[in-house]
Amino acid sequence: MTVLCYGDSNTYGFDPRSWLGERYPADVRWTGLLARKTGWTILEEGQNGREIPARPGDLAELARLSGRADVTAVMLGTNDLLANAWFTAEDVTVRMQSCLEALTAVRPASSVLLIAPPPMVPGTWVGEERLLRESARLADCCRRLAAEQGTAFADAGQWGVSLLFDGVHFSPEGHRAFADGIRRALELLAADRA
Repeated sequence: MTVLCYGDSNTYGFDPRSWLGERYPADVRWTGLLARKTGWTILEEGQNGREIPARPGDLAELARLSGRADVTAVMLGTNDLLANAWFTAEDVTVRMQSCLEALTAVRPASSVLLIAPPPMVPGTWVGEERLLRESARLADCCRRLAAEQGTAFADAGQWGVSLLFDGVHFSPEGHRAFADGIRRALELLAADRA
């Protein structure tokens, strides 16, 4: 199976403890662990700071990338909340709806996995109550959206993913927990499609 993993810095594997914004090595970040544990081909499309694509060109690029994979897993929304001081979980979900519609226009909805990111925790990047509240509400909003769009859904907040001091980025242990969680979710998706 070939899986496109499309997301932000946690998909990229950003290590906030590094001096120059390096990423965790492949044997630490969840995409590398997933590839090693399953033998699947993992197309890593994580980008630091990525928000949910909204411009037609960005949506077309996502659709093009998705065409290279059997399954597309999307985890975004954290940066949308961080970068937009007025955003609620519902605002993020409206953006995500356009993203899912672009994907399901070119591939079966059953081959798309929408992942709600783990909620933020208090940290150097997360001091506002709004961020804690809305990131905690995001999973329910995404669950409803996935049901409406007919895509698979997973809540990474249920996977025991630990975050580092900034309140946003996965720890090495968090990457291991995420790799285990997404593997289970993708196995279920593959079984449902068989």
